[in-house]
Amino acid sequence: MKAIIKSLLAAGVIGMTASCTDLDLKPESQYTEYPSSEIAQEAKLADVYFHLRGTLGRRYMEAQCLSSDEWVGYSFGASNYWDQGTYQHACLHCFSPDDATIDWFEDVTSGITKANTAIAEMGAESTGSAAARAMRAYYHWILVDCYGDSPLLNHKMEEGEVVAREPRAKVTEWIASELEAIIPQLTTDVTTNTYGKPTRWMAEALLAKVYLNWPVYTAATADAYDANSYSNPKLQRVVELCDDIMKSGKFDLVDGAEGHKCGNTYRAKFTPDNGPHIKDFIYAMPFDAITQQGFQYGRPRTWKNAKNYSYYGTKLSNSVGGNFAMTPEMSDLFTLAGDARNEMILAGQIYEFDAVTYAKTDKPYQFEDKNVVLTKDINIVDSVYLAVSNDVDGYSQGYKSVKWFIIDADFMNGRHQSNDLPIFRLADVIMMKAEAILRGATATNGDTPMSLLNQIRAYNNAPLFTTAPTLQDVLDERGRELFDENWRRNDMIRFGKFESEYGAHKKDMKYANFDPKHRIFPIPTSVLSKNEGWKQNPGY
Repeated sequence: MKAIIKSLLAAGVIGMTASCTDLDLKPESQYTEYPSSEIAQEAKLADVYFHLRGTLGRRYMEAQCLSSDEWVGYSFGASNYWDQGTYQHACLHCFSPDDATIDWFEDVTSGITKANTAIAEMGAESTGSAAARAMRAYYHWILVDCYGDSPLLNHKMEEGEVVAREPRAKVTEWIASELEAIIPQLTTDVTTNTYGKPTRWMAEALLAKVYLNWPVYTAATADAYDANSYSNPKLQRVVELCDDIMKSGKFDLVDGAEGHKCGNTYRAKFTPDNGPHIKDFIYAMPFDAITQQGFQYGRPRTWKNAKNYSYYGTKLSNSVGGNFAMTPEMSDLFTLAGDARNEMILAGQIYEFDAVTYAKTDKPYQFEDKNVVLTKDINIVDSVYLAVSNDVDGYSQGYKSVKWFIIDADFMNGRHQSNDLPIFRLADVIMMKAEAILRGATATNGDTPMSLLNQIRAYNNAPLFTTAPTLQDVLDERGRELFDENWRRNDMIRFGKFESEYGAHKKDMKYANFDPKHRIFPIPTSVLSKNEGWKQNPGY
């Protein structure tokens, strides 16, 4: 379980291997000491802040959403979106160490190395150091959440230094202590200039996530966690962190989205023109189809033949995938009368949207002069390839979504999009507080789980709770509100639902796996091949 660090790549990638290729590095800067000006620090930190833009823009998303009850990644046969089974393996929980969907371990360690380099060069007492430490903690959290035992890379590595995978609980405890230490040092400003960068509020939201999942992350093994006996000494701290964010006055559920040209406050948070004006966003990854590329959520979620004339109201310059379909179980959540969130779901008859306003019209969407109608259920005709028929009927299996709305001005640039990706939102924080209280924390500020969840329901014009909600109600509300934002797998594991049957993850489906060890992903082959002393995660 150990490896020798021979050297660091110039871009900051850690070569975690017992027999790395030697790389002679030249200093990236002309300075022997890193300049302390705010401008110089910001330039250094930019690469730390936005390092995972490509990973979060596609592959991380695939691993999260396809392994949850949100999406099924089907193929249209062996030569049409089978892609060595990478999407299907995630849906069936039969992950392979060679799957592209989970092959970003080294992307994350590279980000950690960049953060460590920045901290070392700027000095621990610099204003930028706390921000770099927050990013380092966030990157470590991704590894802990997704791969379990992880290297604890909390300093700049020296040549020949031994790196081991540490127990998941140990790394989790370090993440928590690190965040507790730096929260007072981080900026409380919420401006255009702090957008996409770590702030006090970002660190508090991340820490609340760590603490809410404390029993998951500190269990002896991934499969040892039992949701039915959830016990958590950190719940009151979750409430305190959520309260600090909620009482800051910096964030709002509707400010910046209300009155949008699309006519839907919820959808306005995720359209191509979203950004720092959306006050629900505590921390987001900014994307631009030309200058900040990487975001590619729309392609697989769009009906297969929607190119020459798409339901986005315009012709698309590039083809779409159409190989993701919502599971019937997730589709059933979007049935609350009047709920604004329902409008992002394409169910039954598809209708066109206005290409300028992004608003839904009453014009049926057609293909070859026939209305396109989606079915909620998915008919798998070949379980080996998790395939539907390669025709209009197959393309119409399962509901779709326009949450990540496409415009061709973006899509023509390598199928990239300019929709920014929220990572932490006020809505999430409100629901975390509700869950913590339901699980045993003492309520504060007159809030109850019902009053908190009703804040979410009210701004979406959904029916309000009239009786005390249950934990299942919390999970369902999180499913609606945070749909397709990469939190569902995390939630399902905590609530004990990850091994349930949903989508293609059914017991009568060939290759479907229900081993709770698969709550974490296998270590990618590319990583193991460089670290001969490391062992594959149990169950793989």
